[in-house]
Amino acid sequence: MSGGLVALLDDIAVIARAAAASVDDIAAAAGRAGTKTIGVVVDDAAVTPRYVTGLSPARELPIIAKIAKGSLRNKLVFILPAVLLLSEFLPSAITYVLMAGGTYLAFEGAEKVYEAFSGGHHTESAAEDLADLSSEEHEQKMVGGAIRTDLILSAEIMAIALAEVADQPLVSRALILIVVALAITALVYGVVALIVKMDDVGLKLAQSGRPGSAALGRGMVKAMPYVLNALSVIGTAAMLWVGGHIIVDGLAKLGFPELEHLIHDVAVSAAHAVPAAHTFVEWLVGTVGSGLFGLLVGFSVVALLHLLPLRRNAH
Repeated sequence: MSGGLVALLDDIAVIARAAAASVDDIAAAAGRAGTKTIGVVVDDAAVTPRYVTGLSPARELPIIAKIAKGSLRNKLVFILPAVLLLSEFLPSAITYVLMAGGTYLAFEGAEKVYEAFSGGHHTESAAEDLADLSSEEHEQKMVGGAIRTDLILSAEIMAIALAEVADQPLVSRALILIVVALAITALVYGVVALIVKMDDVGLKLAQSGRPGSAALGRGMVKAMPYVLNALSVIGTAAMLWVGGHIIVDGLAKLGFPELEHLIHDVAVSAAHAVPAAHTFVEWLVGTVGSGLFGLLVGFSVVALLHLLPLRRNAH
């Protein structure tokens, strides 16, 4: 009997070691996959603060929490099953799905540029604008818009992560993507919460009574409106960059690599001209190239949805 018990304990120990190794493998793979998505994570963190700009400070964290929940739902309920099924049965379709998402991102970014130059959404009075900003309807609209934009960015994050673990078994693939989804969502919306509440931190420091802390706090309070405005611009640029990059990459995978090669060649040539900042210049020029193409695609969609209907109405 004791021999049987010892054998059972040995079996349990072997199973436990195998399970621990499996957990370690999943964690390591999730870490590698998550690292590959860092560019899109930065874009996501830059895009989101613009959805709470101008809203009541008391509603900022609750709204971010709603967006974070929506983002996690996007990743786990909609995107995860879809990418797993596609990767298992129709892997070639992922490229088309991503390109459709990239086109939507480019359209969103280009529409913001179009509205900035055309004066769109500024016809109401200031009182009406303030009333609208404080309304529950406006809050729901902002949260919905943020979650829709997040759907595209989350799809890109999950697709990039999937590409890094495509050789894993289905169950391991699913577990790794779940870990990535949880970690990335916590990272992005934790950073967003810190950004949008930085002015409150500055106000507390300004009221602390300590000269050094008070000066720092006053500087933070004064700087935050500029920081949030800058993040809004960065967020728009990020949508154009990511959208353009997705489309350019998709075209290359579909057998049309000319645009990708052109952007790469221009970026490399520019980098050679500045050896001291070779890597940064190559990244910057490549990013600008993708962003300009994203702007072109986005404006094409804006023209179809906005300008052409206006022309027809004029006739």
